[in-house]
Amino acid sequence: MKKALTVLSLALLGHASAANLTVWTHFGTTELAWLKSQAAAYEKKSGHKITVVSVPFDQIPDKLIQSAPKGQGPDLVVTLPQDRLGQLAAAGVIEPMDKYVTSKTDMDRTAVQAMTYQGKLFGVPMFAEAVGLVYNKKLVSTPPTTWASFLKTAQANTGNGKFGFLADLGNAYMNYGVISAYGGYVFKNTGGTLNPKDVGLANAGADKASAFLNDLRYKYNLVPEGVDGGAARSAFIDGRLAMFLTGPWDMGDIKKAGIDYGIVPFPTPPGATGKWSPFVGVQGTMMNAYSKNKAAAGAFARSLSTSDAQISFNKAGGRIPVSLSARTKLKSDPVVAGFGKSISMGTPMPNIPQMGAVWGPWSNAIAQSVQKPGQNYGQILDKAVQEINSNIK
Repeated sequence: MKKALTVLSLALLGHASAANLTVWTHFGTTELAWLKSQAAAYEKKSGHKITVVSVPFDQIPDKLIQSAPKGQGPDLVVTLPQDRLGQLAAAGVIEPMDKYVTSKTDMDRTAVQAMTYQGKLFGVPMFAEAVGLVYNKKLVSTPPTTWASFLKTAQANTGNGKFGFLADLGNAYMNYGVISAYGGYVFKNTGGTLNPKDVGLANAGADKASAFLNDLRYKYNLVPEGVDGGAARSAFIDGRLAMFLTGPWDMGDIKKAGIDYGIVPFPTPPGATGKWSPFVGVQGTMMNAYSKNKAAAGAFARSLSTSDAQISFNKAGGRIPVSLSARTKLKSDPVVAGFGKSISMGTPMPNIPQMGAVWGPWSNAIAQSVQKPGQNYGQILDKAVQEINSNIK
């Protein structure tokens, strides 16, 4: 009888400490199935219960801000990008997660930086993306590593309806790697803290970067007017393009077309003081600051970013892992290896709320800089930065 009571009290005790976790996600199809299988494995191991709820991607931040303080909403969100992190942290609805991530040594440093706001880790990184130079192996026998070899390869493949290199030159996001190489920046980064009062998009380096983008069109005659990302992708899929600048989002179509491709970083542009360092977008798991099950939620969040989980997640949807050991195990995958390099040498897209004031004026300025030869880049960029600064104020 005594033994039966002990078993019963242990069962009740176990039941009392079991948490019911709610997880919001925007994942679909294979990635949603992956998340549900991870939840089932965690339930079995921990005794906690997980309910996965599908919420449209663009609705998650506002819903979280409205519901969290009322004690509603999820315990975790899987996943959100770092550009919403500052807004959510400032609203007080997400929890710092440093204490739930015991070690960061296996995580790509750029990804950790992207999820860090005011010195605290507000999300456990899950996957990342950045642009890279995708090339057709049939047209490019040796991928270029220097500007001289890049230009030679591009010019040799240009003409008679064929193109050596294409990119959406008017797209600020796509071309940030060049701006960064010449010494331009969005917000000054001091020891991981971004200063919205110091915008570096109109400094001498940013002016040089705009001149170089203009040269790609009008001096080197590589990128005709009117070419955007869609036109570049079509030319590559048709086998008429040797190299183009894009991200993981185009790889599905390229694989379907059966193109034998490789991916490398863009070379250091001529006269640049630094290396090409593209924008990196990172998505991570975030915790509701009002969750009543933080320890259990933190353990589940951590389990999703382990090396093994990252490998199975990559197999489910092709995302680039932030786990370095997972990348090593997947190194025969050209998408992981190629874009993984870009991510590691990249710059996290700013995660502070003031970034919202930047995109409009900056995008207009970059687009204007490549519309006709030899523009007054200083004037165009100064005007954009004035507008950005007044938007921030």
